[in-house]
Amino acid sequence: MDSTLTQNMIDDQYMALAIQEAEKAGQNNEVPIGSLIVAKSGEVLSKAGNMTITQSDPTAHAEMLAIRKAAYFIGNYRLTGATLYTTIEPCIMCMGAIVHARLERVVFGADDPKWGGAGSLYNFADDPRLNHRVELISGVLGEECRALIQDFFRNKRGK
Repeated sequence: MDSTLTQNMIDDQYMALAIQEAEKAGQNNEVPIGSLIVAKSGEVLSKAGNMTITQSDPTAHAEMLAIRKAAYFIGNYRLTGATLYTTIEPCIMCMGAIVHARLERVVFGADDPKWGGAGSLYNFADDPRLNHRVELISGVLGEECRALIQDFFRNKRGK
């Protein structure tokens, strides 16, 4: 089997887990965004959903929580070789943390034209002024990820 096809299948499987975390966040009245971090070996190091409302913390994005948990789990703030899977394009705050954590890849579902820090509004992954580059893969299970957010806000507005 083609290695690109195999990687795409693997990315789909991990994104499905991120979607499960997003669904849990939505059930807790949080914006339904889910993330997980996977080591190069394939081991899931952490999973998280948005908790900004629950924790009264503007930094409690799914990506930030997953990074914190993974770093704690391995005992190192550098997550070299790991991949972050997240349902929505990371914001500029999360992309800053991703670069600092030295993640190798970020795989996300839906673009975020209002807050995106991975290509939509800014592109921290490819800024030559920063000392680390992150590989970006977008659109993985994108329709499912987009539908989660759209349905959440449609229900919030009562439409």
